[in-house]
Amino acid sequence: MHPVELVIRGRRVATEHGVEPASIHITHSYISSVSIYEDVPSGADLIEAFDSIVMPGLVDTHVHVNEPGRTEWEGFETATLAAAAGGVTTIVDMPLNSVPVTTAIDAFQTKLAAAREKLHVDLAFWGGVVPGNTLELTKLWDSGVVGFKCFLIHSGVDEFPNVTEKDLREAMPELARLGAMLIVHAELPGPVEACCQSATDSPSRSYRTFLDSRPREAENEAVALMIRLCRETGCRVHIVHHSSADALPMLREARQAGLPITAETCPHYLHFAAEDIPDGATEFKCCPPIRERENREELWEALKDGTIDFVVSDHSPCPPDMKLREQGDFANAWGGISSLQLRLPIMWADASARGLSIEDLTKWLCREPARQVGLQHWKGALKDGCDADIVIWDPDREFKLEPQMLYHRHKLSPYNGEVLRGVVEKTFVRGRMVYDGGRFFGPWGQVLLRST
Repeated sequence: MHPVELVIRGRRVATEHGVEPASIHITHSYISSVSIYEDVPSGADLIEAFDSIVMPGLVDTHVHVNEPGRTEWEGFETATLAAAAGGVTTIVDMPLNSVPVTTAIDAFQTKLAAAREKLHVDLAFWGGVVPGNTLELTKLWDSGVVGFKCFLIHSGVDEFPNVTEKDLREAMPELARLGAMLIVHAELPGPVEACCQSATDSPSRSYRTFLDSRPREAENEAVALMIRLCRETGCRVHIVHHSSADALPMLREARQAGLPITAETCPHYLHFAAEDIPDGATEFKCCPPIRERENREELWEALKDGTIDFVVSDHSPCPPDMKLREQGDFANAWGGISSLQLRLPIMWADASARGLSIEDLTKWLCREPARQVGLQHWKGALKDGCDADIVIWDPDREFKLEPQMLYHRHKLSPYNGEVLRGVVEKTFVRGRMVYDGGRFFGPWGQVLLRST
């Protein structure tokens, strides 16, 4: 038995049994035990959280890092700094927006090399499914990606083309054979193309025009397709950044029928409402779009009843000039919201206002995202044997977000000026402090490859 090296204790610790006084014993980067508050072995360093929350480090399985190739949009160093400042200790990088995209084994090796010695938190990777790369899927899986992403509509970058039903019928049986999950940007092009084409191509400052150009039907029909293919192929399916409340009954029925299908949503769909977005405010543009207030409340209900499994950032940054903020052109601005650093305070501000608990937050931001990518035995929980990934944060302290507070490469955000609740004080990755009240240490993050 190795001696306990570090104890982190507090009056409000989010253990497997609820929020309670406890001490977390850390030995060689792992949690060796979760003990009573008074248990501090002699010789161990002690960090007191007092009345702040001690919670598992957040896991964010939907992050566009963009390096290599578009590092001016975001990169491994800046993304993981922002993650650490937000209490996020593990991120999973999306396979697109970088150049090359992660759809072949050589490209994956290039991305691994680019990440070396830049990580302030731990990092795993998604592979990609595009037309014609089925033969690469086994190679990527065996090399350690945690699953595969596809788009059913144009991805926004030509390097990562969308798939059709024909492509999916080729790829999904192979993924089912491997036991790999397919995560899906679930919008179909047909309903989008059926809308007024000028609404999607011509300059427009109108948020309503943009919203109408990405109708709920595009998501609804895509979810229906993926449920059908999940049933036919047995492939595990996950719907990313879900926004249409109309598709929730289908997802509930599929889950009740025992199909291996899950879904996530994002803070911006739970926080903002279309009715409140000013014309020209392109910092709010994302795809699928932020929808109406009543739609938002149905997403909250689906999160509470388990139809939606968890909440991730979909951190999708770009240089500010690509947002066309001066022109206010929703039609041609880049669609994406940067919120990797902000998921905890956004969600806590809104969840606590609805009477939801720290236990709910731990489930949605830590435990279930870790489970999605097979990391539940190491990440997302404060329990014996897990990595000592821990965030200490003050749930009662409010702050007004100013751009200079953000560690993302670019500071344009729809949350600027918002009053949020919950301030991250300290973040630990495998027992080593990586963030402390504005100071960073490291980089000590590691690449996480799926065990073969």
